[in-house]
Amino acid sequence: MGTYNPAMQKATLAAVESDAHGLISKRTAELDGVSVTEVTFAVGARWSHDLKDYAGTDLCQLPHVAYVVAGTLGVQMTDGSTEEFSAGDVMLLPPGHDAWAVGEQDCRFLEFSRGNDYYSA
Repeated sequence: MGTYNPAMQKATLAAVESDAHGLISKRTAELDGVSVTEVTFAVGARWSHDLKDYAGTDLCQLPHVAYVVAGTLGVQMTDGSTEEFSAGDVMLLPPGHDAWAVGEQDCRFLEFSRGNDYYSA
């Protein structure tokens, strides 16, 4: 079993400055050993349009474990398989995917990771 900080911790996402790339924005709250990132795909957002150049890869190569808070996120994997994740869904996305906001509502999800590994900067 890994180590953890036994002290209670608190962070407020609304107090964190947003980092935007095209129609996709994120804000990350750091706790000891865990990062929580609020990601918003605005209507019309698509990873391959908004983040591809920034990431330097054709598809997103990072894994994601997240809870969808609002809207719907469409995802296509390297093998062509697709899925939609809507408010209330929990998703695990392996590396090698594209993603986009579905419909006329922004998609917002909370991602949980060990360390700050959402984007390399």
